[in-house]
Amino acid sequence: MKRIITILSLALFCLCTQTYAQNRADELMKQAQESLAKKEYIKARYLFLQAYNSFASQEKYAPAVECGVNASALYHRENYYKEAFELLRSAEQLVGSGEQKLKKSLPDLRFRINKERLQMYIDIKNPTRAKEQLNKLAETAKAAGNDSLSNDFLYTQANYYYTFGMNTQGDSAFRKLIERYKQQKNYAKVDECYKKLIDIARKANNATLVARTYDKYIVWADSVKALAAQDKLNILKNKYDGSLATIQEKDDSLSAKQYIIIGLCILTAVLAAALVIGAIVLLRFVMLTRKQKKAIDTANEHNELKSRFIRNISAQMEPTLDTLDPELPGVQALRTFSSHIQELSELENSLSEPYEVQEKNISAFCESIMDKIRNKVQEDVSLTVNAPKLNVKISPEHLERILLHLLENSAEYTPAGGKIWLDFKKRGAHTHQFIISDTGCGIPEAQRENIFKPFTEIKNLTQGDGLGLPICSLIATKMNGSLTLDSSYTKGARFILELHA
Repeated sequence: MKRIITILSLALFCLCTQTYAQNRADELMKQAQESLAKKEYIKARYLFLQAYNSFASQEKYAPAVECGVNASALYHRENYYKEAFELLRSAEQLVGSGEQKLKKSLPDLRFRINKERLQMYIDIKNPTRAKEQLNKLAETAKAAGNDSLSNDFLYTQANYYYTFGMNTQGDSAFRKLIERYKQQKNYAKVDECYKKLIDIARKANNATLVARTYDKYIVWADSVKALAAQDKLNILKNKYDGSLATIQEKDDSLSAKQYIIIGLCILTAVLAAALVIGAIVLLRFVMLTRKQKKAIDTANEHNELKSRFIRNISAQMEPTLDTLDPELPGVQALRTFSSHIQELSELENSLSEPYEVQEKNISAFCESIMDKIRNKVQEDVSLTVNAPKLNVKISPEHLERILLHLLENSAEYTPAGGKIWLDFKKRGAHTHQFIISDTGCGIPEAQRENIFKPFTEIKNLTQGDGLGLPICSLIATKMNGSLTLDSSYTKGARFILELHA
């Protein structure tokens, strides 16, 4: 008897523990979603990770994958790609384990994981890896045999093609998706597709695609208006025919027939008024859309004119500068400013053209750059390079341009007895960082937000034109990377150059 009571007690304890764990995981997930809605991204990421681990321990695969994918998206939103990829890899292993235990495939969960991984490769502009993930998504969607996943894949495929400039393939994918919804008479989804395509084109700064899509959207809106009007007319006709039949069936009651006729007249008037109002709303929407399209075209034209104007000013300064004493500081500053303006404009117009890369020993490369500033530092400033003897594919000329500029800045603002470091760190199989730190005066908090933006303040050109960091940032972008200021470092200034192979 005691043994039975003991067994029942243990079973009840296990059940209570399991129920608590389930409730705890659900609560963590709910809190994470609430934090995400409030844009508290760091807190949301932490809560999603906790919920993921809790669901994974309970073998609740669907909510675990949902939380894992959300946490990964928040990681790569802050450029923590290594952590994001590792979390997706963990979720993929969890799904594999679940498939073995359940003895069935879980393509919908694998689809979510691969879709998030594809989005990260799109964000870091890695078309080769993105294409691999796109092929995996196609296989997963086909294996699932699910219309929802199939439609989601077509949208994701179009996003990939437009991002990497393959507009013809992108148009083809979107046409397939739109035709599906048209066949299903799901006009709301067709409308949503056009809006998503316009959003994709805007993010890619593709004015041609925006304009083309707006034209198609306007045609579609007109056709929807006609279909909606026809549907409402058919409804009115059906109701009217039904009312006549009712009147005929109840011919013995004249009073009843009169009430029905009056009711039908009122209904017809209300529906007619609704049709008129709907037509007015649609017409206003079409006009507004056309105005927006015109505004976009005008803005793009003005941007091009502005860039051309700035280049012309820079070029026209050269003959005048040639007539002035080149030894004067003001003349030298103007020449440098003119050169920087032209370089900035050229970089903005060629961001989609990557640099050629070479394989270099990163330790020797970093040492050679550090040697170039040894005679520029103040007394007793310590110069340190921490880089392994590792061969890495880089664009030497342009990488040296960025690192040398940052190190020269550190040399200028680091007082006697200070320190300057150049560190190299690998952050994954295809990601590495160059970190430049110093113990100088640092960058005032009020200036940090705009240090990578050109022409944000009026400056004395003899003290620098402030275009060095914006130019370095654009060069980093062309090298498939990014240049950022580490705001958490408080002992001076620290810049992080992250490159993706």
